[in-house]
Amino acid sequence: MTDEVSTQSRPLPVPPRSYGAVNWVGLWTLYKREVGRFLKVWMQTLFAPVITTLLFMTVFKLAFGSRGQLTGDFEGLDYNSFLAPGLVVMSMLQNAFQNTSSSLTIAKVQGSQVDFLMPPLSPLELTLGFIFGAVTRGIMVGVIGGLAIHLTGLADLSIVNIVPVIWFSLMATIFLAALGAVGGIWAEKFDHLAAITNFVIVPLTFLSGTFYDIKVLVEPFQTAAHFDPIFYLIDGFRAGFIGVSNSHLAVGYIASGIFTFLACVWVWWLFRTGYKLKA
Repeated sequence: MTDEVSTQSRPLPVPPRSYGAVNWVGLWTLYKREVGRFLKVWMQTLFAPVITTLLFMTVFKLAFGSRGQLTGDFEGLDYNSFLAPGLVVMSMLQNAFQNTSSSLTIAKVQGSQVDFLMPPLSPLELTLGFIFGAVTRGIMVGVIGGLAIHLTGLADLSIVNIVPVIWFSLMATIFLAALGAVGGIWAEKFDHLAAITNFVIVPLTFLSGTFYDIKVLVEPFQTAAHFDPIFYLIDGFRAGFIGVSNSHLAVGYIASGIFTFLACVWVWWLFRTGYKLKA
């Protein structure tokens, strides 16, 4: 009788939590972690890039003044109006890259990658959480930087076509966030990450037509510029503000979509295999 009573009063075991096709709670938690990480140091992650963008605009405006009139595809366009969208999207690219790369590299250096590997998160959910946390930072930097340029009168950033602005903003931040994740997973220390930034990301960004019309390049460099994926991101984003571009926008939509998709698949594969993340 005593055994029967003790058995009946014993609490039933709690069944394990079950998830559907997507662990929305875990994905949202990882996303909030990534966003909260850069918001805690907003002076460094949001304010500093805007100051850098404004300094670039100020220096070029002082150097060229009202003399900067472009030719070719952008004939008659003021150079400051040409430059401003390029600087905005460049800051978005760099900050999206820095967010994922620094997050994953810090986790590996500190040995805290178990914090996101142990929870029930699939490789796809890890990919989405890290990438869209970086996208949020990139978009915020772009919006604040664009408003700062426009409100200070350094250049007119009136939107001509909203569709390419939205599309190429998303593709630019997703693509560089994915590359940042790849770099963060591959790098074993911050020196490796700095090498990727200095020898891959910065050259591709600066040689993609941010500061100049690629038509001024001599062959074969002008043709080679069309193989730079960042060229389509900057050229398409700029077209949303000035209405003209070096390449056909349809080509830019397709190229940027393909490059971004492949980069995201690469990140997913790295998380799936546990490359340099699992001992």
